[in-house]
Amino acid sequence: MDCLFLLLSCACCSGLGGPAEDSGGPCLYCPAYSLDGAPGLPAQPYCPQPGDIFLATDHALWARAGHWCVGGAGVHHSGIMIARPDGQVALLQAGPFNSLRIEILDPLAVMRTTVQEGDRVWIRRRRIPLTPEQSAELTAFACVQEGKRFALWRMLAQVTPFRSRGPLRSWLIGKPNGGNRTSYFCSELVMESCVAAGLVDSATARPCATYPRDLFFGKSFNWYLNCHLTLEPGWYPPAPWCEP
Repeated sequence: MDCLFLLLSCACCSGLGGPAEDSGGPCLYCPAYSLDGAPGLPAQPYCPQPGDIFLATDHALWARAGHWCVGGAGVHHSGIMIARPDGQVALLQAGPFNSLRIEILDPLAVMRTTVQEGDRVWIRRRRIPLTPEQSAELTAFACVQEGKRFALWRMLAQVTPFRSRGPLRSWLIGKPNGGNRTSYFCSELVMESCVAAGLVDSATARPCATYPRDLFFGKSFNWYLNCHLTLEPGWYPPAPWCEP
């Protein structure tokens, strides 16, 4: 069944247009739930859309070690595409390039710089474009969060017994807060954004218990998230991003 799902995803990907090498612009390889596999052809042009999820690695040893310790090895950053009030698509991220702020940035510049620094980028495209109402809710949420602090101390707490997720505590705590926190870490911000736009179920979402690796695979080592994190109906599998 998984093989059939991936074949259908690739067929949809290949229906977006001609090879990206012909366009000369940014492109996505065929989507697959693989961190280490060779990029699948054909590569297709990519134009960011609101709701697309950005995922990336970080070559910094402390980031790799920390994510490995908490069960998030392989993927270290995340963000979500939004529409600015003027209609331009931008990337909402908490702590881009290890900063300590939530920022709304040009997605092409972020992806290009990330790859140039030796890291990898994947995109989980929306299967169905956001409605105008969903996009407006996402924009409004993002604008309120811009400039807030990156949740450094709560992120560091993930390697301690006081972490915000666990085999039992995730059933009881970590629910969405409506964007009222003063700080967020990256994957927490992505999930809160999805809740604000109505893209995931607010009753079962656990933003502060969700890591970038969970967003990549749509499943988790955490029992609760593995039961309730359902990204496949709304997003294609992760597709490696590149620029010819």
